[in-house]
Amino acid sequence: MSTHTQICYHIVFSTKNRQPTLKSNRRNDLFRYIWGILKNRESHVHRINGREDHLHILTSLHPSVRLADLVKDIKTGASVWIEKDCVFPMFAHWQDGHAAFTHSKQEIDRLIEYIKGQEEHHRRTSFVEEYRKLLEEAGIEFDERYML
Repeated sequence: MSTHTQICYHIVFSTKNRQPTLKSNRRNDLFRYIWGILKNRESHVHRINGREDHLHILTSLHPSVRLADLVKDIKTGASVWIEKDCVFPMFAHWQDGHAAFTHSKQEIDRLIEYIKGQEEHHRRTSFVEEYRKLLEEAGIEFDERYML
């Protein structure tokens, strides 16, 4: 028997101390690089976007891929690429940890639009406000000290 899954994750993580180092002139290059990492891990990418201080990734994982390993590969690979090619000179590191939310197939189109709209969304809402809302909507308890 084959393995069949439909697990769609909305992954969110930020730069170290949420420093605004991911400048817009090279951000699409970063998204393409991460897309390649996901493709190499046989994961389907629905959408990647972000701002100067954080990223959103909507992806369906291959059954053989563990989420924590995938996020580690993305952060490590992107960090090496950023440093090697001097893509974002002020980038120091990614923040420890990440958030990942599972979603049904029916929610994918709405989430793609949400992730595409990050530029407009963050004209009204800070990353911390957005992150807090995502955690609360998912019913995830968190320590407010780590939100700053």
